[in-house]
Amino acid sequence: MRTMKRKLAADILLWRNRRSTGVVLGAGTAFWIFFELMQYHLITFICHLLIVSLAALFLWSNASVFIHKSSLHIPHVALPEECVHQVASALTIEINRAFVIVREIGTGRDLKKFLSVIAVLWVISVIGSWFNFMTLFYLFFVSLFTLPLLYEKYEDQVDALGEKAMIEIKKQYAVFDAKVLSQIPIAGFKKD
Repeated sequence: MRTMKRKLAADILLWRNRRSTGVVLGAGTAFWIFFELMQYHLITFICHLLIVSLAALFLWSNASVFIHKSSLHIPHVALPEECVHQVASALTIEINRAFVIVREIGTGRDLKKFLSVIAVLWVISVIGSWFNFMTLFYLFFVSLFTLPLLYEKYEDQVDALGEKAMIEIKKQYAVFDAKVLSQIPIAGFKKD
C-alpha cells in the first residue's frame, strides 16, 4: 500500500501522469491566486468556511422539522488515542533532537557548524523578507513539480555542476579558514 502511494506521488511529481499533475498544480495555483489577488488570509478563509458549514448544518437541522425531512446524520468523529500518542512521541523526539543540536551549536565548539547555521538562517530571513508566507509556500510547491523533473532529465549535467560547485566551495572555505577562522581564539581548545 505504501509503495503504491509512493509510486503515485512520484508519478505526479515527475509528470508521468500528466493529467493528475496538471490537476494538482492547477489547484495549487488557483489556491495561491485566490489568496494573493483577493488579499485573503488563510486563517480568515478557514474561519469563514467553518462559519458557513456550521450555519448550513444548523439551518438544515432546524428546517428539517418544518419540511418533514429526516434530520441530517452527522457522523461521530474521534481521533484514536494511540495515534495521538504516537504523533506526540515522535514530535517530542524531534524537538529534543533539535534542542541537542542548538545546544551543541551554542556551546561554540564547532565553529564551522555555527557559521553555516547562521548563514542559512540569514539567507532564509532575507528570502522571507522578499515574500509573504503564501508566496513562499507556493514557490516551494511549484519547485516540487519542476526540480525533480529537471534533475531527472539533466542528471549528468547537474551532478557535474554540483561537483564543481562543491570543489569551489571547499577551496573558498579553506581560504576563509586560513585567513579568518584560524585567527579566532576558541575557549577551551588548544592548537596542537
